[in-house]
Amino acid sequence: MIVQRQLFRLFLISISTLFLVSCGGAGDSSTTGWAYNDTKNGGFEVAPFEEQETGPGLVLVEGGTFVMGRTEQDPMFRHDNLARRVSVNSFYLDQTEVRNVDYLEYLYWLNRVFAIDYPRIVQKALPDTLVWREKLAFNEPMVDFYLRHPAYRDYPVVGVNWLQARDYCNWRSDRVNEFLLVQYGILKHYPQQVNDDHFNTDAYLSNQYEGDKTNKQLEDLSPNGDERRVRMEDGIFLPKYRLPTETEWEFAALGLIGNTMYERVVERRLYPWNGHITRTDDKHNYGDMVANFKRGRGDYMGVAGNLNDAAAYTAPVYAYWPNDYGLYNMAGNVSEWVMDVYRPLSFEDVDDMSAFRGNVYKTYVRDNDGAIEAKLDYILFDYEGIQEWLVGTEQNPNSFKKNLGQEMNPAEAQLIDKLEKHIIKAIDLNNKRKFDEASDEIILAMDEISGAPDEVEIANELYKGFSDFILAQPGDLREREVTIEENLERRNYRKANNINYLDGDYASTYDDTKWDAWKDNDGSKEMYDYSATSMLNDKARVYKGGSWRDGAYWLSPGTRRFLDQRQSTSTIGFRCAMTRVGSPIGNY
Repeated sequence: MIVQRQLFRLFLISISTLFLVSCGGAGDSSTTGWAYNDTKNGGFEVAPFEEQETGPGLVLVEGGTFVMGRTEQDPMFRHDNLARRVSVNSFYLDQTEVRNVDYLEYLYWLNRVFAIDYPRIVQKALPDTLVWREKLAFNEPMVDFYLRHPAYRDYPVVGVNWLQARDYCNWRSDRVNEFLLVQYGILKHYPQQVNDDHFNTDAYLSNQYEGDKTNKQLEDLSPNGDERRVRMEDGIFLPKYRLPTETEWEFAALGLIGNTMYERVVERRLYPWNGHITRTDDKHNYGDMVANFKRGRGDYMGVAGNLNDAAAYTAPVYAYWPNDYGLYNMAGNVSEWVMDVYRPLSFEDVDDMSAFRGNVYKTYVRDNDGAIEAKLDYILFDYEGIQEWLVGTEQNPNSFKKNLGQEMNPAEAQLIDKLEKHIIKAIDLNNKRKFDEASDEIILAMDEISGAPDEVEIANELYKGFSDFILAQPGDLREREVTIEENLERRNYRKANNINYLDGDYASTYDDTKWDAWKDNDGSKEMYDYSATSMLNDKARVYKGGSWRDGAYWLSPGTRRFLDQRQSTSTIGFRCAMTRVGSPIGNY
């Protein structure tokens, strides 16, 4: 369907352009009177556009106002999700959780493009299949078969941390937009892409991607023009896939669109369905469970001969009934990552429109002439993140080295000391804007790991740890955080990193005498003394909903939990979202 719609839109663009040019530029500007799409008038183009297309796998979630937060009792007395009215703009959300087969497609693409020269990029994306292991349970079959065996093809992928889920969303954005250009005939299908020679939407829009061969371009109506590349103004590209915000996920899970009369919510839902029980009253399936969850101690699937939810662990993504938006498994099966950084009092601080905590504003790196710098032909790492993870910092003394402690043998301790020197040098080079040399220094460190003697049994964990801190890969455009100097006259924000705003920054401290400490470390240690008095820092990410291993309490969309963004479990998966542009009311 999306192919037919896009081809029809291309037909409209072509016919409209020919018609407008031949008619001397019909369609005049209401402000200047000059005709649009007329070469004689300068060629300002206004492409025909009706509606944002629905991307593959997505469902439109029409937004609105709702009461976000707790709808059930709070037996843990956390008080981190008190009720508050907010509004959500319309957006798109995956109909199901991302499946094993979807993630295997992603891994196959990474292997095809990067495996030979950049195997560490592939390693970063690999799910942790060992999350299925329990010290006093036999789950080895799930370790061996769950991700790759075709029997589990349509089951939700697990063992994926927040960073991996985000990377998958970015990859999917580029593959869908590339597909659209191929369907338009603008790009030739080019499966031989390797390293930095792969399609990236941002690189294409900045004239830094050509592919194998261009089949055709759009007509350029400017006086000196001939052909041109696709622009954002043409309405062909879709917005990026991303993780949903906590507010979006909770709103979509409740599905109140099917429970309203005019502007009145008939019944505030406890779950994504009406009522306070977890069984259906459908006469054909009376009494069946409507979600995959743990009914009680030791009861994951019911009694033999009548397996109620028919799922010992996870279930296929299309199991059970969808909610009123047509979304499957918004309660049970697996919990799901969302974009937000966790704070217990976010409900007090965030905006009441499109609420979200986690903004870090960035911009593309530009040269002295203002042009966007060439796309990367090397791997960009988070150097400070590697240092913090490996040897610790003042703000976070917890580290791989410290946790390993006395269990290291002399060869392992010597290797870590060598790696630390490489990291310090990489940080220094990066601060001097010698970005490619800083990257090479980390590659040298990883070569040290690869060439370590056999008695270094932690080599694989070290290698994987370094891979986890890849920020950008060859073919991406390099970004940087905006600076305070760039925003001196702004009223809406100054700093790039707003994660701590009103909860962890200097403005939220109660002791003005600690200004020096705040100035040195931005307050992260003062408010949340990570690993000492708190498990919270700016890497704690929210995940929503119940899973196959949770009781009915967690099926309520208002519940919320958190986990470090580099950790994963057998109970957390994810689904992708996409921003709705233009009118919040669309064609279903």
